[in-house]
Amino acid sequence: MFASSAARRSFLALGCVALLSGCITQKSDSPDHWIKAMNNRPATKSTIYVCHAFGCKLKYTFRPTSKDIAKLKSILAKGKRSPEAERKAIGNAVVWFEKRVGPLMGSDKDKGGLDMHNSGVPGQMDCIDEASNTTSLIVFAEKHGLLTHYTVQSPVARGFFLDGRYPHATAVIKEKKSGKRYAVDSWLFDNGVFPAIKPLHVWMSESPSSR
Repeated sequence: MFASSAARRSFLALGCVALLSGCITQKSDSPDHWIKAMNNRPATKSTIYVCHAFGCKLKYTFRPTSKDIAKLKSILAKGKRSPEAERKAIGNAVVWFEKRVGPLMGSDKDKGGLDMHNSGVPGQMDCIDEASNTTSLIVFAEKHGLLTHYTVQSPVARGFFLDGRYPHATAVIKEKKSGKRYAVDSWLFDNGVFPAIKPLHVWMSESPSSR
């Protein structure tokens, strides 16, 4: 049960956003389309804009220090030997990033999964925020030349009520050699927990509650 009629309205709005975003993003590989649809700003070599409060309602400006960049580099360096290793390294980078910015912006207490009673609460994140933030982190890493086997793709969405599934979005990476795409989905879990990383076609076939 949802906590209030306001939460229900927020959830329906989120569904519309997810549907619209899904239509936009599945037409292009560029994360820029998603960023524009979410009214967010793209990551640069010096700044990552972190979405929160559901639907990217609020943004936190995070400027990684040289120490942060060195840490991210050391995490992703462990993925150079193979695509599988880099997927794991990307997951570890997401864990590090969430723990790093959490205390700064209040997202260290972010709860995973469907929690519409937290809609609009600063620091809490829905799948739109999570997909945006993971994408921004990986774009930042890519701009610093820290990825070997993968490129960043635009997030995609699945589910549209009529098929019995809630709308849900995820970040996506694409293997350079094979062209295979993988979902990097941190929405299911609390802040700082390793995300679900799996072939995109598998992720697309699941319900949003699947891990």
